[in-house]
Amino acid sequence: MKLHHLVLTALLAIAATPFVLASDADRKIVDSAKASYNYRTLLEDKVTVRSDNGIVTLTGMVADKDLRALAEDTVSNLPGVQRVDNRITLDPAMQENSDAWIAWKIRYQLLVRSNVSNRNTKVAVNDGIVTLTGSAGNTAEKELVGVYASEIAGVKSVNNLLAIDTPVSNEPTMGEAIDDASITSQVKFTLMSHKSTSALKTKVSTKDGVVMLSGAAANDAEKSLAGKLALSIRGVKSVTNDMTVKN
Repeated sequence: MKLHHLVLTALLAIAATPFVLASDADRKIVDSAKASYNYRTLLEDKVTVRSDNGIVTLTGMVADKDLRALAEDTVSNLPGVQRVDNRITLDPAMQENSDAWIAWKIRYQLLVRSNVSNRNTKVAVNDGIVTLTGSAGNTAEKELVGVYASEIAGVKSVNNLLAIDTPVSNEPTMGEAIDDASITSQVKFTLMSHKSTSALKTKVSTKDGVVMLSGAAANDAEKSLAGKLALSIRGVKSVTNDMTVKN
């Protein structure tokens, strides 16, 4: 009887082990997603993440279909994720190319691009005409903000009224540490949204802030642009561009 009891206890312990390991792994997935730059800053904690044996379910409401896809891609880059069930819905108040949507897209760009800050930038849009007010740390930053704003679909013109001001010393640096999963997703969507690189089948991976690009480009110019766009993303330390050029 004692032997039977010991065997039964051992079997129960073995049966319970996968459940415990799965729970620990799921907890790590959820914690990593919540701690990512994309979820903290871009999604503003509006997306709920649940994981069951590596199958992740996303719920919530976001402003744009690209942000919905970004949420899914960020999670899919995390270790242990088997599949993502994306149930995120779109905010009906944010119609594509509307003034509110344009303003949001500009603020989004300032959050993901390096060498610019959105902390002192105010964005107003009226019938597709963008007005930027606030301050920039230098002339180059002011010009970059204007360029990023002008690239958004639906923008008719940009009135750049940013003043040049010395950055506040206690502001976080533009080179703040950003997790690899967030960087990878941001690079992917920057390449897909740019008209000159949207058709490229570029593979993106990131290790300790170093982005690796692979895939094929039609010419040297496309390859070079892909590298420059990747390097423009906040948190990227360097880019290894292994894309091949078609003959």
